[in-house]
Amino acid sequence: MGNRLSKIYTRTGDDGTTGLGDGTRVPKDAARVEAYGTVDEANSTIGVVLAVPGLPPAVGECLTRVQHDLFDLGGELCIPGMQLIGEAQIDRLERELDGFNDPLPPLKDFILPGGGPAAAACHVARTVVRRAERRVWTLSASLEGAEPPFSPLPARYLNRLSDLLFVLARVLARHENGSEVLWKRQSA
Repeated sequence: MGNRLSKIYTRTGDDGTTGLGDGTRVPKDAARVEAYGTVDEANSTIGVVLAVPGLPPAVGECLTRVQHDLFDLGGELCIPGMQLIGEAQIDRLERELDGFNDPLPPLKDFILPGGGPAAAACHVARTVVRRAERRVWTLSASLEGAEPPFSPLPARYLNRLSDLLFVLARVLARHENGSEVLWKRQSA
C-alpha cells in the first residue's frame, strides 16, 4: 500500500486546485474531479444502503463488491491513463442483475422511489450513479482526441450499476414492504 495519511489537511487545495493521482494540479471543478467526486458520492450512498439493518445477505455481498469496484473506478478517473475497471466487472454486474431480476414480476407500471428505508436509499444511490455516469461522459467529451484515448468502460460500468440498483430497489421494496409503490397518473 502507498503512503499513509498522518495529517488529513494539507492546505494545498486552499487555492481552488486539487492534485490528481499522477500529481497534476487541476481546478476543483474540473470535469475529471467532478467525475471521480460523483463516483465517490455514489459509493457513499451505497454505504447508506448497506447501513440499513436487516438487508438480505446476497444484496449486502453484492453491494460490498460494488463499493470496491467504485473505489477502483474513482482511482481510474483520478489517474489519467489508468485502467482499473474491465469487462469482467461489467459482466459480473450483468450476471448479478439477471440473478436478482429473474424472480421479480415483469414491470407493467412505473414505480415510485420508496418502499422502505433500504429500497428508498437504493433509489437515491441509483440516481447518484446516473449522475456519475453523466459526469464521466462529460469528462470523455472533454478528452476527445486525447492520448491515450479515454476508456468507455467506466461509463458502461456505471450504466449497468444504475440498472442493478433499480432492480435491487425492487427486491428491497418487496423484502421490506411486500410490494413496490406504483405510480398512478393524476388527472388534471
